[in-house]
Amino acid sequence: MRWTAMLVMLLGTLPLLALAQEDDAFERMRAEMLGRQRRVILNNDGGDATVTAKEPTAEAMLAARTVGLEDTHVDTIFYCTNRGTFSRHSHRSEVSEEFLRTDGRFAKNMVPALIEQGTDPLQVMVEWCREHDREIFWSERMNDRHDAGAADLVSAWKQAHPECLVGSADNKPPYGAWSQVDYAQEAVRDQMFAIIEEVCRNYDVDGIEMDFFRHPCFFRSTALGERASDEETAIMTDFVRRVRAMTERVGHERGRPILVAIRVVDSVPLAKAMGLDLDAWLSEGLVDIMTGSGYFRMNPWSHLVELGRRYDVKTYACLSDSRVTADSAPFSRRSQDSYRARAARAWQAGVDGIYLFNMFNPRMGFLKEIGDPEVLAGLSKTYFATVRGATSRSYGNPDYWLADGSQWRNVPVLTPEKPLSLAPGESRTVPLFVGDGLDAEATCYVMARTGEGLRVGLNGQELAERRTEGTWLAFPLPEGALQVGENMFEFAAADRGDDPDPQAQTVEWTGGEMPRAPWRHGRFRSKVAFGEMQDGALLIADRGDSAGDYIYFSYSWEARPDAPAEVQAEVKVIDGWNNITVSNGVATERVTLYPDHIGTYYTHLRYDMDTTDDFHAYRVVVQGDDIRVYVDGELRIDGEGMFTQPADGRNDAAIGAANSPSLGEALWRSVRLSSPGIAGAQIYDLVVGVGPPEAP
Repeated sequence: MRWTAMLVMLLGTLPLLALAQEDDAFERMRAEMLGRQRRVILNNDGGDATVTAKEPTAEAMLAARTVGLEDTHVDTIFYCTNRGTFSRHSHRSEVSEEFLRTDGRFAKNMVPALIEQGTDPLQVMVEWCREHDREIFWSERMNDRHDAGAADLVSAWKQAHPECLVGSADNKPPYGAWSQVDYAQEAVRDQMFAIIEEVCRNYDVDGIEMDFFRHPCFFRSTALGERASDEETAIMTDFVRRVRAMTERVGHERGRPILVAIRVVDSVPLAKAMGLDLDAWLSEGLVDIMTGSGYFRMNPWSHLVELGRRYDVKTYACLSDSRVTADSAPFSRRSQDSYRARAARAWQAGVDGIYLFNMFNPRMGFLKEIGDPEVLAGLSKTYFATVRGATSRSYGNPDYWLADGSQWRNVPVLTPEKPLSLAPGESRTVPLFVGDGLDAEATCYVMARTGEGLRVGLNGQELAERRTEGTWLAFPLPEGALQVGENMFEFAAADRGDDPDPQAQTVEWTGGEMPRAPWRHGRFRSKVAFGEMQDGALLIADRGDSAGDYIYFSYSWEARPDAPAEVQAEVKVIDGWNNITVSNGVATERVTLYPDHIGTYYTHLRYDMDTTDDFHAYRVVVQGDDIRVYVDGELRIDGEGMFTQPADGRNDAAIGAANSPSLGEALWRSVRLSSPGIAGAQIYDLVVGVGPPEAP
């Protein structure tokens, strides 16, 4: 009997031992997958299959963005099939709506053809990665809002579930976008879970990425200006647990783990306020790979590295495209030198690798450099104080997504869109982080207005030697002045003493050449939305009526609501709708110039005149709640008490043409800005060049 009992016990133990051995093997496989070389992760947003490829074949899709990566540091591709909205994708699906449109801008969409051929973009990418020994993740945007400005992108699921959105086109919330889904709704979570699970079961991916940076608004409460509640945060954590449990289950079924990656804001308190409890996710082991940053960055890279090491999670620095629109030659935030410097900073801080977002050219030279600090060490670099833009109400500002979200920002914001303004006699410091290159010649470049009396110092040492190079002041850096890591630059404006009229500072542009930085403008679209010189005047033309068809030149002038600020412009209207826009951080207004009248956009004041017969001198003056418009020296619009439209922090003057659905064009011969904000000094950009600069 005793031997029988022992045999029964032994037989009962064998399955448990087998399961334990299987689990050990599974975990060893996970560790091996996590430990593979991952120098550069390239996120492909899937546009190669829907707008870029020249013909509907797998070969054409790969030629657009992938062929050429074989000899680069890109070891991993994160392929996104989300198509601008929730629950519409470019992979085959019985759960989500397949993206089959071939009209308008999607005339080159090859998804229908690939599906008919028995494949789809995600499958094409999986097969290419397997053939070329590359790691492949499927990337899902957790709350894409591109459809907020394009009704034709709203998915059928959203149309069927309007109660699951944070707002509506007629009732837009103050934060995020009305078309984003509310994860407090069970239907949203169930649908997203079903989409993720289907991909895990149907595609041979190494992992999945939940991209919480596209776009970071997840609850109706935060869209309305609140912080995510404890209940909402718990709901989202439960959702991530559910996804992790599913990937483990499916991974065991297929005999190979499915890694889980996330892309998030690089600030634990900001993420928590949005409803993402990073500490809980990482401490519970729900995540294998974490990428930080995107539209904006909140902390030095060392902060992200420390967070990842605290929980033994692989950590990657996201180098997203710049979108600063006033880069000035010879410096560009999109240049090879800039990407080298950005990568060097991240490697110096201790990241596990580099992650590229919205960078789709497989032939960029830096793809063979930025994945190896030793390769980077001897190369020229361009370090900017700030790479990503952060205008008042844009994706690059945390306050766009969450009320007062920028309170947790611990890195500088200094771009031509967001200059540093100094009153006469005032001084300020700006940190700039350097990764390496201290053994090479280095120069500090400062784009500044009223730079004659500006004093510049570095780490407590005044930079006395200077020269002027175009729009820049150049300061050769003494040997040993620059250090790896954080460097503090000090700026001090000249003290104007008893000057009785500190408001008499102006910025002038005349039509001899295109406005140069720190003037900035949107991306030109040939024959659609553009600017060009014609006979001593600047033609600004919007000849398109599709989404994104408009063009403006703007200048950050740091106006004060309690003091007068004005724009003077000589303009000859050709057709349509043209604007002079003034904003002082509190209020904003557009002065519209039509062929037969001028008026105010928000308050509907009007003066009838022929604006096309010749150049006319327009003068727009704002102060307090008042706006006045003069034409050829005569007051034509008196908007006393009517300058009240909220500016949402915007503080600039702009000239340009129309908006997306409208048309407009005019000739601009001169523009003169006057604002007390430019009375002392304005710092528009700060750059450190290490080694001889290469062309942008």
